[in-house]
Amino acid sequence: MIEFENYLSPGRKGHLIGIGGVSMSSLGEVLHGMGITVTGSDMNDGSNVQGLRKKGIEVFIGHDAANITPDVEFVVHTAAVHEDNPEMQAARAMGIPVFERTQAWGAISKEYNNSLCISGTHGKTTTTSMCTHIMMAADKDPTVMIGGTLPLLKAGHRVGHGNTIIMEACEYYNSFLSFHPTVATILNVEADHLDFFKDLDDVKKSFREFALRVPADGVVVANHDDANTMDVVRDIDRKVITFGLTHDADVYAENIEFLGGKSRFDVMYKGRLFTDVTLHIPGIHNVVNALAATASCISLGIKPNAVKYGLAGFNGAGRRFEYKGRFNGADIYDDYAHHPGELKCLLDAVEQLDYKRNIVVFQPHTYTRTAALFNDFVEQLKRPTVIFLAEIFAAREKNTIGISSADLAKEIPGALFFPTFDVLEGALKVIAQPGDVIFTVGAGDVYKIGEDLLKNE
Repeated sequence: MIEFENYLSPGRKGHLIGIGGVSMSSLGEVLHGMGITVTGSDMNDGSNVQGLRKKGIEVFIGHDAANITPDVEFVVHTAAVHEDNPEMQAARAMGIPVFERTQAWGAISKEYNNSLCISGTHGKTTTTSMCTHIMMAADKDPTVMIGGTLPLLKAGHRVGHGNTIIMEACEYYNSFLSFHPTVATILNVEADHLDFFKDLDDVKKSFREFALRVPADGVVVANHDDANTMDVVRDIDRKVITFGLTHDADVYAENIEFLGGKSRFDVMYKGRLFTDVTLHIPGIHNVVNALAATASCISLGIKPNAVKYGLAGFNGAGRRFEYKGRFNGADIYDDYAHHPGELKCLLDAVEQLDYKRNIVVFQPHTYTRTAALFNDFVEQLKRPTVIFLAEIFAAREKNTIGISSADLAKEIPGALFFPTFDVLEGALKVIAQPGDVIFTVGAGDVYKIGEDLLKNE
C-alpha cells in the first residue's frame, strides 16, 4: 500500500479535488508551504480559491479529466467527491495514487513531534482555536488546521515552523482514525452522524479507537463531566488528564464570575492554582472549552502565563457566537450549532445576556440528523422567545425520509416555518427592534440571512 508520506518532499506535484473547502484549502497551503507543487479544482470560485491563487496555486473551476495532467503524482479528494468524478476516474485510469483528505492530514501530523488533535461531538473549532492562541502566546510557532476561520490567523490554518501541529479532528466517517495524535483531546461524545454510525455505542467505539492511536508516551485529555467520554477512556492503557467543572477533574475552574459577555475564573491543576483567566466570550460551555484547551496545553508543557494571555486574546472563532452587526436596533449574531447539544450550550449562553427577546433563526443540517434527534431539537427550540425555522439544509443527502422543518414547527408552540430565505428575511425586518438579539444558527448557509439584512441596513 502506497503511503501519503512518500510524497511529502519538495518538488513533488499533487492535485486536490474540492480544494475550495476549509480543510482542503488549508491542506493546499500547507503542502505548498512544504515546497510541493499543488493544483486543485472546485465547483465554486469563492474566497478560499481566490486566496490560494494569490499564493501561486492554480485552481480550476469545475471538475474535468483534463485537470489531471501527466506530471501529477498524487490526488487528494474530500469525502464528498465520489468515484464517478471525472478527475477521480482520470487519476485511476492513469495509475495515479488517490488519497482521502484525512489520510493526507494524518501523514502530515506524523512530521511533528507534538500532534495535538481536538475531537468531540461539539466544541472542536472553539477549543482548537483556543489552543492555537495559547501556543502562539507560548511562541511555539505551530502549524494549525481548524474547521473554521480564526481572526488571529485570518484563516482556518497556519503553516508554522515549530515542532507542533494543532488539528481539529472529526469523527464522521472515522476520519480522525487517520490522524497520529501525541495528545488526543475528547471534549464530549454524543449520538451524531447516525447516517454513518449505527448508534451511540458505535460512536463511542470510534472515539476509543481514536484515543488508542496515542502512543504509549502520549496523553489522552478527557472531559471528566461527560459520562460517555469517561466510558470511552475507562481502563485505557494511556496517560489520561481530565478537565471539567467538578473538583474531581485534574484541571477545573474555581471562582467563576460571569460579567456580561465574558467570564473570569481561576484554573486549578491537581488542586493548585495554575493561572487566572479572563475569557471574552460568554457561556459556561466556553469555560469548559477553555479548561479543555488548558489541559491539552499542560500536556505539552505550556506555562501558566501563555494560557492566561493566550485565552485573554481569544474573542471567538468564525461562525461561533460571531457578532455580525445591528439591524433596526437588534444585534445580529451567527453560530454554527447544528446538534441539540450545541443548541443547548448556545441558548444557555444567550439567556445570560441582557436582551428583551431572543430571536433564533434555525436551519437544521441534514435529514438524517433532524429525524434521529427530532425530539431533542424540539426540546431546545422551544426555549427562544421567537423561533423561525428555515428548511433543512441537505448537505450531502437526499430527502428519502420525507422530513421537513415544517414538522419541527408543528411541535414547537409559536414556531414559524419559512420555505424560502426571502420570506423569512421579510418577517425579520418587520419584527426586529431595539432590545432584540437575532441569532442565525446552523451549519448550512443560514448565515446569509443576517448578512442580507445588514446589507440593507
